[in-house]
Amino acid sequence: MIDKFCDYLTTKIRKENPEIDDERAEVINYGIHLIVGEFPKFFIIMGVALILGILDLTILAYFLVLPFRGASGGFHLKTHIGCIVGSIVFFCGIGLLGKYLILGTVTKYIIASVIWVFGMIMVKLYAPADTENVPIISENERKKKRILSYITLTLSIVIALFIKNEVISNIIIYGMLFQSLSITRFAYSLTNNKYGYEVYSASQEV
Repeated sequence: MIDKFCDYLTTKIRKENPEIDDERAEVINYGIHLIVGEFPKFFIIMGVALILGILDLTILAYFLVLPFRGASGGFHLKTHIGCIVGSIVFFCGIGLLGKYLILGTVTKYIIASVIWVFGMIMVKLYAPADTENVPIISENERKKKRILSYITLTLSIVIALFIKNEVISNIIIYGMLFQSLSITRFAYSLTNNKYGYEVYSASQEV
């Protein structure tokens, strides 16, 4: 149902804009899929969180991780169901860890520091982690997103260290860890994803 609706919108856009080629149409179709699929996915995630009794924590996890996630990118699962399940595990998992796996003061500082160093290295190596369907080709855009990744990761960790609410602090720390892992080559290999800019560069060399 979602695929047919997105294909219909893409076809309609192409009719109104004849200059759009097949490659550009694929990018537009993928973007429409993300927009159309994101709304029901969000409410499904929140519905599961409500059942688990962590709705407020999951909402916090969603919006606290969003700036770093938006800048650094990450893999996408291939199906709508897979994407929904993966997002539930990601955001509800962060909420549950934040609630039940409380870090002591000294432990928090050590773990947060390690995660910050790990995250900065992963950003340097992989961010912005794009996909085959929406490759980030522009070097200027890639540089801006990488810088934003450094900034959002660092600010998030600083906030986590100084905020008094332990649960929120933990959510930020675990969120930065999960997001840093999601851009790694291992995560891409595990989910059968490819970095879009690498695929594009390879096709240009052929």
